Amino acid sequence: MLPDTITQYLKSHVARDVDTAMQWYAADANVTDEGKTYHGREEIRAWLSTAASEYTYTTELTATRQVDDHTYVATHHLEGNFPGGTANLDFTFTLENDLITKLVIG
Repeated sequence: MLPDTITQYLKSHVARDVDTAMQWYAADANVTDEGKTYHGREEIRAWLSTAASEYTYTTELTATRQVDDHTYVATHHLEGNFPGGTANLDFTFTLENDLITKLVIG
């Protein structure tokens, strides 16, 4: 079971609701996606606003697990018009004080 912070973030992320998604990030958070790391809210907001915007896809949460007291993994299956057409991605979250301090997608 995922903490509410992650569940609410994922709902807003899938809906491409950047403003709501941003409320779940700590001010000094980091996101790593496709080998690039984004630091702080300004860079993360820019990433959220443009991430995968050139593609149309569906996403389904297929598995969750807790790694330790602060780290959770949400595995998603994506299908769409991106190269390869399907992908299984792990969203690895680190939380502090109910905010996302780190997200690694891969």
